[in-house]
Amino acid sequence: MQYRLLGKTGLKVSRLCMGTMTFGGLGMWTAIGTLSQGEVNGLVNQAIDAGINFIDTANVYSEGLSEQMTGQAIRDLGLKRDDLIIATKVRGRMGAGPNHSGLSRKHILQQAEESLTRLNMDYIDLYQIHGFDSLTPLDETLYALDSLVHSGKVRYIGCSNLAAWQIMKALGISAQEHLARFVSLQAYYTIAGRDLEREILPMLLDQKLGLMVWSPLAGGLLSGKYGRHESVDEGRRVNFDFPPVDKEKAFDIIEVMKIIAQSKNVTVAQIALAWLLHQPVVSSVIIGVKRPEQLSDNLKAIDVQLTAEELAELDEASKLQPEYPGWMFERQGADRKE
Repeated sequence: MQYRLLGKTGLKVSRLCMGTMTFGGLGMWTAIGTLSQGEVNGLVNQAIDAGINFIDTANVYSEGLSEQMTGQAIRDLGLKRDDLIIATKVRGRMGAGPNHSGLSRKHILQQAEESLTRLNMDYIDLYQIHGFDSLTPLDETLYALDSLVHSGKVRYIGCSNLAAWQIMKALGISAQEHLARFVSLQAYYTIAGRDLEREILPMLLDQKLGLMVWSPLAGGLLSGKYGRHESVDEGRRVNFDFPPVDKEKAFDIIEVMKIIAQSKNVTVAQIALAWLLHQPVVSSVIIGVKRPEQLSDNLKAIDVQLTAEELAELDEASKLQPEYPGWMFERQGADRKE
């Protein structure tokens, strides 16, 4: 396993992170996965044996059951809590009441306590807001998160699914008010979905924030079993067609990945993950699986090396269409490059 610092912290996280969205399976989450505690224990044990030290969950996953099963697996396996980096999230609806969702101080502090209870832990390593709350002022959210850091219940704070301007506004408030600062962003990024590169990626590099990638295989679309001429009647995309992807373009990219995968005797999924691992902005790639063989396949992506020529070929097949003001930056900035 390889490790990388998370943003500009001194925290080393494994390049692959264990995702837990498949744990449990309650409500809408049955479409993602319905793993039992025994199956969860087996996957967590396999991941830890491979050197993964980073586990990501959320309070909303299976209505809290995912956090509970994650904590139970750590205890069942006799793992040392301080050897692990545990990340969870807050924002989503956790009850029927008007204050049971969002990023108000009340909801954040309540959910932090409930997450700690479900995980059966004294602290959370990385506590992330799961999205934007247009009703709550950012300074209220940041003051609440800062109080959790000062209490020792949270070590670092991060965000997920925010726009670049929202993150910059939050960083500005933290700097001005001397509050804990977001150290990372968790976002969707794949070779078939590179929208992140327009505004967010340059901001992450400029502000030295870490990037955790969710759904690196585009909801299974890049797993290798999907293609323009393949008919698939099972799998996550059949039951839960998310995240949105331009499938025709994705199939073009998959055809290029298949050729490279065959030349290296690896899988298409490993090429998709390896492409992400070759991107300098990426700190860790979250892998969520249902079966040991899937996890074994994903773990091998760490060892896949892509040449400059292969990266260029993949870039050409997957590059974004120019948009304003990006194409103007390119035109005007040609004489100011080193």
